[in-house]
Amino acid sequence: MADLKLTDVAKTYGGSVEVLKNIDLDIQQGELIVFVGPSGCGKSTLLRMIAGLEKISSGTLEIDGEVVNDVPPAQRGIAMVFQSYALYPHMTVRENMAFALKIAKKSQSEIDAAIDKAAKILQLEPYLDRLPKALSGGQRQRVAIGRSIVRDPKVYLFDEPLSNLDAALRVATRIEIAQLKEAMPESTMIYVTHDQVEAMTLASRIVVLANKGIAQVGTPLELYERPENEFVAQFIGSPSMNLLPGEIVGTGAQTTVRLATGETAMSAVPTTDADMGMKVNIGVRPEDMVLAETNACYNGKVAITEALGEVTLLYFEAEAGVDPVIAKLPGIHRDMRGKTVSLACDPAKVQIFHEGKSLYYR
Repeated sequence: MADLKLTDVAKTYGGSVEVLKNIDLDIQQGELIVFVGPSGCGKSTLLRMIAGLEKISSGTLEIDGEVVNDVPPAQRGIAMVFQSYALYPHMTVRENMAFALKIAKKSQSEIDAAIDKAAKILQLEPYLDRLPKALSGGQRQRVAIGRSIVRDPKVYLFDEPLSNLDAALRVATRIEIAQLKEAMPESTMIYVTHDQVEAMTLASRIVVLANKGIAQVGTPLELYERPENEFVAQFIGSPSMNLLPGEIVGTGAQTTVRLATGETAMSAVPTTDADMGMKVNIGVRPEDMVLAETNACYNGKVAITEALGEVTLLYFEAEAGVDPVIAKLPGIHRDMRGKTVSLACDPAKVQIFHEGKSLYYR
């Protein structure tokens, strides 16, 4: 198992098309790091650079303290699980898992021991003599993971391994990957996904990529509760965080913001006298807005409701210069449509952003 360190890593194509720049990241042994970001942000490219399938244009990649920029993929001690299972259809599960070890000229006893260990971890023992066509999608993905485990790599790389599965299988296989990590606590894993639920439930830390670089690195709860910038605030969480423009009218340990819509909101983010009059956006997650008769931070007319059973989403009519506000209330509230509703916000949950950056991190 291994530590990884990326220092000022960049990727360009043709010398002028810049895809990634200034990537600095330390990954410790035993972490499960998840790369997330919008389509085209470079998360799979970064994973392939770590694997050695893409050349690093500049900067250094170290594995266990050794610079591996020019080390061939097969010699980096890395195993990759791709989006497609890429199993040999004419080989049994056992033969698929054994293939790389045979190429490496391992003894039969070593091969058998590695397969038995991986099959036990992944609960594949009943399927070892089946062909891939006799397996479900989730079972095939487990075989693909097992093919990596038998190699005992330093680092496991997962490139959107669940995207080909249907919704029910994604949930089941996600749980299996979480259990796999618990069974292999010393293993270092890097996982690429566009699915926030996968990122939030699997990651030790999440790396959010945007604008050719890293927008923020942190634990799932750090990114959810204390985003460093408006991009992360709105990318993490579904529905995304509401952003409401306003002006700071009170400073100190608790900040008062007068919103463009006329209401006043309080935030536990501290400010100083120098911040008085600053134009800001307050950020409030839909689930942190509650029905209130007094001390409302937002008043609006409900345009649409979505009753999802355990919660109801309220979509408010858009006001001039303000993105539509969404509130997420527990329970069913079908009768809200067309009504004017007042919502209160817990100051501890209200973020403040100036020029796109959180004032909390100043």
